[in-house]
Amino acid sequence: MAATTTTAASINAGAGGGGGGVGGAEDRVLATAQQIVNSLNTPKEVREDMLLIFSSFDNRLSNIKTAMTNQEEDQNDALTARLEAAESVIHRWDGGNDSSRHSSSSSGNYRSSSFSLSFDESPEEATEFLSAVDEVISLLEDLSSKNKADMVDRADSALQMAMSQLEDEFRRILIRNTVPLDAERLYGSMRRVSLSFADGDVVEDFENFGLVADGDGSGSGSGSRRRLFHERGGSIGCDLWVDLINPTAVEDLKEIAERMIRAGYEKECVQVYSTVRRDALDECLMILGVEKLSIEEVQKIDWKSMDEKMKKWIQAVKITVRVLLAGEKKICDEIFSGSESSKEVCFNETTKSCVMQLLNFGEAVAIGRRSSEKLFRILDMYDALANVLQTLEVMVTDCFVCNETKGVLEALGDAARGTFVEFENNVRNETSKRPTTNGEVHPMIRYVMNYMKLIVDYAVTLNSLLENDVLDGLSGDDSTEEMSPLAKRILRLITSLESNLEEKSKLYEDGGLQYVFMMNNIYYIVQKVKDSELGNLLGDDWVRKRRGQIRQYATGYLRASWSRVLSALRDESMGGSSSGSPSYGQRSNNSSKMALKERFRGFNASFEELYRLQTAWKVPDPQLREELRISISEKVIPAYRAFFGRNKSQLEGGRHAGKYIKYTPDDLESYLPDLFEGTQLVIHHPKRKS
Repeated sequence: MAATTTTAASINAGAGGGGGGVGGAEDRVLATAQQIVNSLNTPKEVREDMLLIFSSFDNRLSNIKTAMTNQEEDQNDALTARLEAAESVIHRWDGGNDSSRHSSSSSGNYRSSSFSLSFDESPEEATEFLSAVDEVISLLEDLSSKNKADMVDRADSALQMAMSQLEDEFRRILIRNTVPLDAERLYGSMRRVSLSFADGDVVEDFENFGLVADGDGSGSGSGSRRRLFHERGGSIGCDLWVDLINPTAVEDLKEIAERMIRAGYEKECVQVYSTVRRDALDECLMILGVEKLSIEEVQKIDWKSMDEKMKKWIQAVKITVRVLLAGEKKICDEIFSGSESSKEVCFNETTKSCVMQLLNFGEAVAIGRRSSEKLFRILDMYDALANVLQTLEVMVTDCFVCNETKGVLEALGDAARGTFVEFENNVRNETSKRPTTNGEVHPMIRYVMNYMKLIVDYAVTLNSLLENDVLDGLSGDDSTEEMSPLAKRILRLITSLESNLEEKSKLYEDGGLQYVFMMNNIYYIVQKVKDSELGNLLGDDWVRKRRGQIRQYATGYLRASWSRVLSALRDESMGGSSSGSPSYGQRSNNSSKMALKERFRGFNASFEELYRLQTAWKVPDPQLREELRISISEKVIPAYRAFFGRNKSQLEGGRHAGKYIKYTPDDLESYLPDLFEGTQLVIHHPKRKS
């Protein structure tokens, strides 16, 4: 009642405040009353009751009901006309022309416009259709404040029909404007990184290292020979970009998305987009060589095929996150610029399948059988995923996908760490009893050192993965305390190698060959360390100590191999000449000559035997080989030259002198270059230097 009194007071105020004649005042009173009634937004029956109340206060309001009724009819007519006009446009294309639709969809020629329907690519008609949709949406907003159920139903029906057509067209534009991925151009644009090679070394694979070359499982301690190398792949430049959707179609997709979201069809729009684009991203993965494989299928793949799949996966991860997902994010942000929630949901739903397919393969690798040959690929996979994780987390807000990515990354880290430990155990437990026939570098040493040269390329990653591991078997002095986790592991590995070599050297019966074997292998280790990042890890002191060991082995070799030869050259008592008897002197002279002949004969035989044996021995490194020959020359040639100079006159001129004095000092020196070449030679006719 109080409200009614207040309303009446407002009317009286409106009537009393005006001038300019009775007619003008009455019009203002009617207008004010109509404004009040309409503003209350009440049902028709209530409004009529209010008008009766107003009439009882002022007879000038007696015609207000008729006036307002006429006004409502005019408004209804206007709304109906607007709706009918919009309906006529929408209904005109309901069903469309199927043949035209299919023809347009398959032609592949997309004409850019504000919006182009497949059943009629006329820009004007497309604009007209969109305007009709806008009109219906606006009508529904206007009708929300009016009790016009029938008209609302008509508008809803027209809007539903329009949304169906827009949804179909949204799908068709997405499909026919998807740009196929040009993998060759992508790979060509990727910056290549250097290859890590084993300096051309040919190494043998070891069955007990979990390695069998070319899928041959019939090895018997050592497999086939091959070059050990590893290619790390390429990196993605920040400026690398590809169009995933024809740029001319993006604006049209945006126009459709805006209408569907305004009309309350956001879910349908997002579903269409994510379905089409999800299939497109799956196709991109196929082009990049990533197949959909179950964990069981991955476990059954042979190593050669697996290696190729792992390489493709590594490249695919880089390209997918930095190129495909980044491009997809940009498109989502453009098309759904009017709705933050749509951007997020659409991108997450579109990319989830693609990311999960990559993660499934990574998980399968991580839980697979561990073998030394897999370490570098697993580390590459770990690095690739770690390098894109932050970018992925910025784009993808789906907690499940982000947590799965972190889980697979952790699993790959565990696999890399476990594979490295497996490699360490294989080195320590390698107990093959088959020595190299000529004392050269053992295949295990070649393999392990080249393996470790590759390992240091991953020092940053391995240091982080090995940081918390407890390590035993080291001295624990100040020098090792300052070492990185990886440096400590490598030092322990090489220490194991040296102990292993000591045991293997004992397989040789010849003491000289034992020293040559140790010299070859330690020298090889030192060279690999000195010429790579291993040197920075182990330090100069380590290298100096090993060089000292090599000199000791060289000294040991000279003593073991040449002492017997040199013993024949040492002056011994030829007997006294205390008796002045001529006959006794004659006998003593003959005895001295016989002893001298035996000494020459013994030296010749020893030298020829050493020549026969040690031409077959192998010292692969040219510098070490030459240094060893020089040390032999410096020890043997001067001693023989002195012996030769003192004693040759006693035998020269005698019968068969050449049988005993077979070699001059220069002759001996000319034979030394034949030593340690790995090809056994025999002296048939002594060389003579003029």
